[in-house]
Amino acid sequence: MSHPLARSLRVLGLAAVLSAGLSACGGQPGNRTLNSVHQPVVERSSFLFDVVTLPGGGMSLAEQRRLAGWFDSLSLGYGDKVALDDPATSVTTREEVQAILSGHGLILSESAPVTVGTLPAGTARLVITRTTASVPGCPDWSAHSDANFNNATSTNYGCAVNSNLAAMVADKEDLVRGQSNAGTTTVMTSNKAIDAFRTALPTGKGGTVVRKSSTSDVSTGGGSGGGGGGGN
Repeated sequence: MSHPLARSLRVLGLAAVLSAGLSACGGQPGNRTLNSVHQPVVERSSFLFDVVTLPGGGMSLAEQRRLAGWFDSLSLGYGDKVALDDPATSVTTREEVQAILSGHGLILSESAPVTVGTLPAGTARLVITRTTASVPGCPDWSAHSDANFNNATSTNYGCAVNSNLAAMVADKEDLVRGQSNAGTTTVMTSNKAIDAFRTALPTGKGGTVVRKSSTSDVSTGGGSGGGGGGGN
């Protein structure tokens, strides 16, 4: 006949084992598809900067330097959209802004987005729209169990690929709607090198091999020319 204390200890031990197993099941992943739950999120920010314009259009030299310094402080780059909101629609002002913006490899947008407030006379506003992309919740190691009774993907599944994609895409808006066909022939241009390689003669017949020329004839010709000069 077993002691009551021993029976109590066995019951408590069994309860501890069962609770540990249930807690392990609760930490298992639940995504049974190959679609990652961690997707890039694109966010958009706008920066405003007002400049003083001259009565006949354009900006003073000091104002141009102030605008150039603002551009430098924001580290403008590919993917940033810059627009000019000029109530006077001065061509001179637009050309001067474009000249400063060209140093960053960007072109002014055709139209400016709507901003808060009304611009007073003699003032133009620069609007910079910048998009960023990130993958919230990554890395995700929330699964605390090695068991996978759901046959699900890891909770961290997709974090590496999508995080790298969000960091590598130059224009983050491409993650939302992609690039449209602008009528360019980029593919045709890139295929020229491939077509040239495919249509070239085999290497045994001199194909895809740079022609080599000897410099002995050039040096010989230079020496004979010098000798002729000495004879004169």
